[in-house]
Amino acid sequence: MSRVLLIEDDRAVREGVTLTLRRRGHEVEAAPTGDAGLAALETFRPDLVLLDLMLPDRSGFEVCRRIRATQQLPIIMLTARGDDIDVVLGLEAGADDYIVKPARGEVLEARIRAVLRRAAPGGEAAAEGPAPAAAPAAETHGDLTIDRGGLLVAKHGKDLPLAPSEMKLLLYLSAAPGRVFSRQQLLEHVWEHSYYGDARLVDACVMRLRTKIEESSRSPRYIQTVRGFGYRFGPL
Repeated sequence: MSRVLLIEDDRAVREGVTLTLRRRGHEVEAAPTGDAGLAALETFRPDLVLLDLMLPDRSGFEVCRRIRATQQLPIIMLTARGDDIDVVLGLEAGADDYIVKPARGEVLEARIRAVLRRAAPGGEAAAEGPAPAAAPAAETHGDLTIDRGGLLVAKHGKDLPLAPSEMKLLLYLSAAPGRVFSRQQLLEHVWEHSYYGDARLVDACVMRLRTKIEESSRSPRYIQTVRGFGYRFGPL
């Protein structure tokens, strides 16, 4: 199973989540502060990070940004409230998903499995798309080169560091250029959620992706908004 780094200052939550995940076969390293969690990244080398937003030494937002500055491993936020600005800020900082505390074991497991599938090299994230026909090893769209098998995206020949959700969203949209997908469709296929209130995951990911692949996020060439409907890839 996966190696999970849990960064959570609440002792009861930390112990409860650790026990739940270990019972499900995961290897867990728990850190009570942001600094301890950042230090554990190098020694524990996790497959995924569960990150509380409210930490005593530095905010979860800062921890998320620092992780994203050097690594693209999956990050799931833990938040006590699911309907406030903290979730949006956490997603904008680079988180792939979020879980509202307290969370049942099956919810934790489902979110972890989903985000790890998005990050798996050569796995479901690379192959899945609305048009499952065989794709070439690499394809070119304007200035972008997309290698679906290797989960690599380059712009002007330079590799782009994409978080798991950003990568899968780009792969999914670019598999059907010009086709419009609603936020709900993208939520279900990319994040494997069905709750309509989580559409902000899609919008935040689109915003982050545009800052990386577009020349101007205000005049996007690749990830275009179709007002009142959703998003599409191109036409270029």
